[in-house]
Amino acid sequence: MTTCTPQSLPRPEPAEQSAELLWNAVSAADEYTATKLVLRMLDEGAGPESVLLDVIAVVQGRVGEEWAANRISVAQEHAATAINDRAVAAVSVHSAARTTATRGRITVACVDGEWHGLPARLLAETLKLRGWQVDYLGAQVPTPHLIAHLHNTRADAVALSSSIATRLPTAHAAITACQAVGVPVLVGGAAFGPEGRYAKLLGADIWAPDARTAADRLAEGALPRPGADHQQFDDLPHLADQEYTLVARNSASLVRNVFTALEDAFPAMRSYSDLQRERTAEDLAHIVEFLATALYLDDEELFTSFVTWTAQILVARHVPAHGLPPALDLLARELKDLPRATRILRAGTHSLASAPFTAAGNIA
Repeated sequence: MTTCTPQSLPRPEPAEQSAELLWNAVSAADEYTATKLVLRMLDEGAGPESVLLDVIAVVQGRVGEEWAANRISVAQEHAATAINDRAVAAVSVHSAARTTATRGRITVACVDGEWHGLPARLLAETLKLRGWQVDYLGAQVPTPHLIAHLHNTRADAVALSSSIATRLPTAHAAITACQAVGVPVLVGGAAFGPEGRYAKLLGADIWAPDARTAADRLAEGALPRPGADHQQFDDLPHLADQEYTLVARNSASLVRNVFTALEDAFPAMRSYSDLQRERTAEDLAHIVEFLATALYLDDEELFTSFVTWTAQILVARHVPAHGLPPALDLLARELKDLPRATRILRAGTHSLASAPFTAAGNIA
């Protein structure tokens, strides 16, 4: 009979190596191997929080990078995300993750319209490991239902997640509504910009760049209860010019008008297949949506970053990107009476012009 001493027990694999192994399983759509891997890590002594944040979260970040580089399809990205979500569930039911709630109560949710639920799920599980009682509400939570939940549970704080910037107007309404019933709000996710620049603008009580930092901040002490007199307009007085409202309400007609005019301004579009025309309409809809969000925040950098990122995505998919400047010009004509909108659109055109085009018409 062999006796295992502490020195002879298997050592947990380094997080980088484990993340690579998990990526191999996830990218092969091998759910069985992925869940078996994370359970083995826990059996061998790896900390549940490290498995969640140093392995699963890292792999999920790579999933996004691979999609952006056109090395995996949308379907593969969805499948990979589903497997990572299953891996999180496996960690949560392992004996190593069993904890007793010794702190307060936190509600974790995604803002309405936000379908990327995995970052919020990772935060919820991390907070459970840290001793919090957590109500995880999942993706796309309508604000009225969130507020009703807060009335019923008396949460100490709300953690709101959003990955896509176009959900920020909705996030702002949710932040204000939570604070109006006396519940402080922590926010996180890529939507809130570099260093959380939009979190402060929208009146959030605190921003955290990742789940571990959020948990550390909440452990420092209770967030102060907000006053009930905070109004959305107090944060963004520029909305008085109604430009955001006009663009948001007329987005469908703007897309139709620009799409029609683009066929003359960009003759290559006439030979597009039905699928290419559909994708072009989708791209225009995203452009208008990001323009509306930039107007809401009065931040042209949000829009310029989006259009240059869009150009990079098109190039990665071997699609000509030189249709973007004429689309922005046509949109500016449609909105010629809106000074902030035209300023933001010109900034977008300038950001594209500053990147060289190849002979094929793509941004190099």
